[in-house]
Amino acid sequence: TFSDPTRVPGVSFAEDPIPNIRQIKTQTTSGLMLSPGYGGGTANIEYQALTGLSMANYDPTLSIAYQQLVPSLKWTPTINQAWNEANGKNASIALHPFKRNMYFRDSNYVKFGFSKFYALDGKPKIKNTSVIDHGWLASDESFYKDILQELSSNNGNKFYQTITIQNHMPYEDFYDNNQFKDEDTSTGLDAGEKQSIDVFTKGLNYTDQATRDFLNELDNIDRPITVLFYGDHLPGIYSTAYSNKKNIVGLHETDYFIWSNQASKSAGTKLNAASSDYTSSNYFSAQLAEHLNAKVSPFIAFLTEMHQAIPAMSVPDSSGSSSSPTYLDAQGNLIKEKNLTKRAKQLLHDYQLIQYDMSVGKNYLKDTGFVNLPK
Repeated sequence: TFSDPTRVPGVSFAEDPIPNIRQIKTQTTSGLMLSPGYGGGTANIEYQALTGLSMANYDPTLSIAYQQLVPSLKWTPTINQAWNEANGKNASIALHPFKRNMYFRDSNYVKFGFSKFYALDGKPKIKNTSVIDHGWLASDESFYKDILQELSSNNGNKFYQTITIQNHMPYEDFYDNNQFKDEDTSTGLDAGEKQSIDVFTKGLNYTDQATRDFLNELDNIDRPITVLFYGDHLPGIYSTAYSNKKNIVGLHETDYFIWSNQASKSAGTKLNAASSDYTSSNYFSAQLAEHLNAKVSPFIAFLTEMHQAIPAMSVPDSSGSSSSPTYLDAQGNLIKEKNLTKRAKQLLHDYQLIQYDMSVGKNYLKDTGFVNLPK
């Protein structure tokens, strides 16, 4: 749930809770991601990021793709599978400091081509996580150490899918020394909402420090590494702001950045505003390819065009609508579907056809090389 609380109307602090990540975002590809979730829905954001498909193109009755769709699919192309083709079948590894069967990740990750999935239960198991003060979820600092340990024990090119858990709900009074209780300058919040926000914000502050240290460690590794860091959705604790329909879109926008270490040719790369200020997780593979100046499959090339035409897209609830999907332009403004350009409408139709074929159609695209990287 990483998201800047100071972007929420009515919420403010005398101290910046995320100074390091705010600074990182000024130096590398970064922006805001339009999420289909608020207060939940992690698996859908993850599904979009790995597949390049959008929940906006599905019927609203499909609420969780990982549980309602993926188990029945015979063909599930994901970004890491292209990585596997280039680097071997054991090139993709997943880590999550929680239970492996959450959202059917254990079985879905097998379909997605991950050779190992480290979790708190089962095998292989994450062993070194710890909590902060009175918290009950693994801290980001300790989980980053697990990732670094896994990195150091592997040679060759690897794709790591890692999901943190530290700032997940609930937001009880976990932390012994929470300066944000006193630094909170918000207005119009009741005591319960204020406490949840203060606890969440202290967690973000810990994440901010741990992420800075993690990237510094990666900078000391003499092989190219690129990190895509993103929050999946805002926590469902902003009841005052959410009561105003004008705030709904903003409450579905989280922070993200793409960063490369000094050993990478892409170190210091920052895509222009049109390519980065606003996005949705279905476009992440296209943005990664652009950031890395990498060769792309026809599908990723298509997603790049889609991102230019409709910079961010999400489900109806992301704008408070009960009928049509949410579309944003490059400045983050809402676009009605009828007002899309002719080119954007054609691309959107093509996207829906592609997604139908990959999801419930006859998989005509499977043998065309559409999702394969050039040799």
